[in-house]
Parts: sequence; C-alpha cells; structure tokens
Amino acid sequence: MSAGPRVLVVTGIPGSGKSTVGALLARRFDPAVLVEGDVLRRMVVTGRAEMTPDPSPEALRQYGLRLRHLAALTRSYHAEGFTVVAEDNLLGGHLARFVRQLDGVRPCHVVVLAPSPETVLRRDAGRARQAYDGSGWDAAGLDAVFRRDTARIGLWLDTTGRRAEETAGEILERLDESALP
Repeated sequence: MSAGPRVLVVTGIPGSGKSTVGALLARRFDPAVLVEGDVLRRMVVTGRAEMTPDPSPEALRQYGLRLRHLAALTRSYHAEGFTVVAEDNLLGGHLARFVRQLDGVRPCHVVVLAPSPETVLRRDAGRARQAYDGSGWDAAGLDAVFRRDTARIGLWLDTTGRRAEETAGEILERLDESALP
C-alpha cells in the first residue's frame, strides 16, 4: 500500500494488541517504520519509574518524555517520506495531547483497539511480561477508565474474538474512518 507517507497512531490498554497489529500494519506500507512506546520505555536503563495505577511524579515525567520522543520520531520519519505506525498506551487525555504533539502531520489516522477486558486478560496471560500480574493494574477497571476518559477520535474497534491479521485488514479497509481532519 502506498499513496504517500502517513501516520497511523495505534492505541489501547495493555494487552489490546497494539504491538502485534502495529507491526502487521507497518508491513503493508513501503517504506514504513514502527515506533513502539515500550521500546522507548525500555531505553531508560537505570532509574526507570514504571507507570502504576497511582503513578509517582517521576513516572509521569518519564511517560511524558516518552510520548514527546514518540511524537518527535514520528514527525522525523514522516518528514523523510516514511509511513509511521506509532503505538503506545495513550489513555485518557494523553491521546489528544499526543496528537497535538504531532504538530498537524497529515494524513494522520488514529486507531483505538478496544477488545473486552476478558480478551485482554487472555492475551496478556500468553505474553512474556504480563501487565496484569498483580502489580496493581486491573484490566476491567483500566478498560472502564479508558473508555470513559479517552477522546472519541479516529476509529474505535472492538477486536474481541478477532485475530491480529483480521484487525489489521479491517483497519486498512476502513482507513478513511480513522483519518483526522
């Protein structure tokens, strides 16, 4: 798929399929780059403050820094002619704030993966590093807050019962619905 460089922002709660779907989407464009929030998070080797249900000021500072770098990399690669798939946990007001940090880069598409909390827990159980392992996160609670507080922009998809390949295919078929003005 081509038609010039574009930005696809993929978000959802941990375990919603962002990394898997993001990688599948990036493979459909040439040239393309996948920028993963988790990769940027892991770049902090010492002194990393993880996000928790009650985050410390340092965790919030590092999260904000991560999102600024995610936006900067997205803008930079896009300016050089790459389609960029940027994925991270952009919950609540962070999604709209992140889109603003893209400084009007267009075309820009937002895709929100919103499977059921049960689906998220099942997917999370099969991952090497679980988000819902007793560290305080509750999938149902986080999902409820996510749905209540996150801006209704772009394309919201309930991916319950769908394979990642099906989700990526639907996103590409409905790309116009995900476009920001």
